[in-house]
Amino acid sequence: MVSNLLETDVENVLDAAFAGDDEELFVVDPSAETIVSLVEVAIGRDDLPEMSMLVEERTLKNVMEDFLVASKAADLVADGELDLRVLDEAVDNALFVSASRVVVLVSSDDHVAALTSDDEEFVDEVFETHSAAFERAETYGLRTPAISRVRESMADEIGEATREDFDVVLDAIGSARGDDGGLDEVTISLLVAAKNDVLLYDISKWGEDVGIASKATFSRTKTRLEDLGVIDTEKVPIDVGRPRLRLKLGDERLRGLDADELAAEVVEMLA
Repeated sequence: MVSNLLETDVENVLDAAFAGDDEELFVVDPSAETIVSLVEVAIGRDDLPEMSMLVEERTLKNVMEDFLVASKAADLVADGELDLRVLDEAVDNALFVSASRVVVLVSSDDHVAALTSDDEEFVDEVFETHSAAFERAETYGLRTPAISRVRESMADEIGEATREDFDVVLDAIGSARGDDGGLDEVTISLLVAAKNDVLLYDISKWGEDVGIASKATFSRTKTRLEDLGVIDTEKVPIDVGRPRLRLKLGDERLRGLDADELAAEVVEMLA
């Protein structure tokens, strides 16, 4: 049987076609926007099938440049809820394929249109084809650390207050890519560290250990933010060796702001 679905978003398509029914779902050649939607849906729910994505490599790389998306995807991968593999040849339409149905997905600005079929012979053939293709496909090497590990280690090694500010900023900005004057994960880490008077050594060592970026990247970003007046530093003497630097907020407009207000103000300063 073939039927049409017209929903407001990808999550509604999943609910209408798959939630609670199938154990595995192949997602073939999704758009960047669909990948982001699927990651956001899956990270907050436990009633969806395990997702196996076959995605064109350039699309995956572009999507995973956003730390927010990539770190959530890394959590799903670590939990066995998501498997990312590289699609070696394009298909005509984005597909959702399970053992019980096939859905062809077409997105517009306001709705998601989907043509779905549960014809047993057709579904079996499509499922077997894409299952075999998935087994042959190369696993996508996601280098971004899982967001749960980032949060837990920041709380343990830097402090709960800094971790809370980190979460607030991530929730407020929506995208952590660093392009077009936005905030990336290194800038956010340094910003909340400065808000809480954390040592540069501590935040950069944490960032390198957890897999966000190297100490050198943290140092370069610190210098850029310092030149722009976003952060400042003060020397803290230690028993042996050169003094370490404590991060402080630079511009007076930034001091005393809540984390979300701080992020918005810094975005304006960086634009």
